[in-house]
Amino acid sequence: MISRTQLAKLGLFDAKVPRYTSYPTAPHFGGGVDSEVYGDWIAAVPAGAQVSLYIHVPFCRRLCWFCACRTQGTQSDKPVAAYLDVLKAELSLLQQRLAPGVALKRLHWGGGTPTLLSPAMMTELAEAVARVAPFAKDYEFSVEIDPNEIDGPRLDALAAAGMNRASIGVQDFDPDIQNTIGRIQGFDTTRDAVDMIRARGVESLNADILFGLPQQTSARITETVQKLLSLSPDRVALYGYAHVPWMAKRQQMIPSDALPTPEERLALFDVARRLFAWDGYDEIGIDHFARPEDGLGRAAREGRLRRNFQGYTDDSAEVLIGVGASSISRFPQGYAQNAPATSAHTTAIRDGRFSTARGHVFSDEDRWRGRMIEALMCDFRIDGEEMVRDYGLSRLRLASMFRAANEAFDGLLQVDESGLAIPPSARPLTRMVARVFDAYELDKAGHSPAI
Repeated sequence: MISRTQLAKLGLFDAKVPRYTSYPTAPHFGGGVDSEVYGDWIAAVPAGAQVSLYIHVPFCRRLCWFCACRTQGTQSDKPVAAYLDVLKAELSLLQQRLAPGVALKRLHWGGGTPTLLSPAMMTELAEAVARVAPFAKDYEFSVEIDPNEIDGPRLDALAAAGMNRASIGVQDFDPDIQNTIGRIQGFDTTRDAVDMIRARGVESLNADILFGLPQQTSARITETVQKLLSLSPDRVALYGYAHVPWMAKRQQMIPSDALPTPEERLALFDVARRLFAWDGYDEIGIDHFARPEDGLGRAAREGRLRRNFQGYTDDSAEVLIGVGASSISRFPQGYAQNAPATSAHTTAIRDGRFSTARGHVFSDEDRWRGRMIEALMCDFRIDGEEMVRDYGLSRLRLASMFRAANEAFDGLLQVDESGLAIPPSARPLTRMVARVFDAYELDKAGHSPAI
């Protein structure tokens, strides 16, 4: 087992590296992709293709201090109703450009808090989506649900619309930590939400929790994980809290001196990891856990695991279309991001054009480097034969790259004729190893701790 001393020597506790939910990462998107390019990419989606659709609802009833997402608070439904009209208009623009027969393999409503929509609003949005494309036979429709912002009528509307996976945010159940991060959510409230979700036939449930929160200790994260396990989620995302108050101003409410050290963060992660493993969950990538029978667990075992802006996924669709302010789309040609500000996004859509503000067109090098990084993040291994076969890289060049990477990590990696692998004992270093294959400049201020 690699010691904490070795990990420290290699820079794990000081490094800031991307989470690699895309390659290149969003800070490297530029102005070369506009609404016309995006429209052309939409029109190029083949007739009969299966695509994924993400819809962003950037509103919250209250703004949690820990959150670094682009959201805005509202106590009134008026701005939400106006935004819903914009979403419907954007979906109409999509409908006009998509080829016939396109079907939805995945649909995800995220935010913000999509469950602050009223039941009638939810139905309106679902009907607008259905006009764009019907569900594929084996579809998955997931919704991010705030247990503080859900009730029976809204769950009835979501179930009627076809929701078959629910995602709940937990973060931590400890009351002191909740007060410190501005997220009050009792266990009873969460349990009641889960019971209501299950009662409506939604069999698949995932949950998000955080490690590295202020005042978090091994005892406290143990209690949170055990309470979460009593709810029997099918999969769990165990994310590291990224404290970036210079980027997310609301995080200035969180006292920096109450945060665990990097070494303590690793210990917190390890405590939670062991608890999930003891309860029968499979480890998925660097920070997810799933029941063996869950689709994510099967994808990991079968080498079909992928990575996108929602984290790990078994979604095999080549096209992910993002709808709403700040949403990011991925096409075989590259990435396209909508205007981040709701006002700018609204203006563009009301003018009858997409709000695409920036993006990135893939180069051949982006494609093979992106695949290497995704393979490391998902499988902890780069298959040399795949890189030769699918990307035309020479074995000589691969051998040189793999050798250099191994030298950078004191020979801790496994390198042979078949490729490069990260052994289990070195997996805390995975994002740092992936960084070796990233050709873009790294701005440390824009990324999160390596652990």
